[in-house]
Amino acid sequence: MNDIAAEYMQLALLEGRKALPACLPNPPVGCVLVLENSGVIARGFTQPPGQHHAEAMALSQVSGDLSKVIAFVTLEPCSFHGRTPSCAKELVARGIKRVYVATLDPDPRNSGAGIQILKAGGVDVSVGLLEEQAFKDLGPYLAKIANPAVQGTLCDKVAQRP
Repeated sequence: MNDIAAEYMQLALLEGRKALPACLPNPPVGCVLVLENSGVIARGFTQPPGQHHAEAMALSQVSGDLSKVIAFVTLEPCSFHGRTPSCAKELVARGIKRVYVATLDPDPRNSGAGIQILKAGGVDVSVGLLEEQAFKDLGPYLAKIANPAVQGTLCDKVAQRP
């Protein structure tokens, strides 16, 4: 599944790029839901603040039994309820049993907590698939979290990319 998993994560990265610039100041996350042995059944990307995160957008496109669905997400699903509900809790509640995450979210409100929610809910989680590529897309967001002073510089440059 490694080569195939990388292809699906690449699709999730492409979805995330669709989020810019409307998603700012939130990260440009992408999500692809794949039915085992069938292919992509849903896609999502971060919507403007207060609207769906990537996972919620993808989950809104499917119904029924999701136990054979694998989620590919470019950034750790959020663990907390802010303007929107926790994506990690929603993935568990909807019955997803396998999640690939490109990279962890350094936001102190998350920072591994999303992974812990998934694991506690019985989800098999793999972190680090195409992480270097995810860093290229999420770098400005990650830098902003590490140093809030960069908020108005790097994020604005990414938003202006063609």
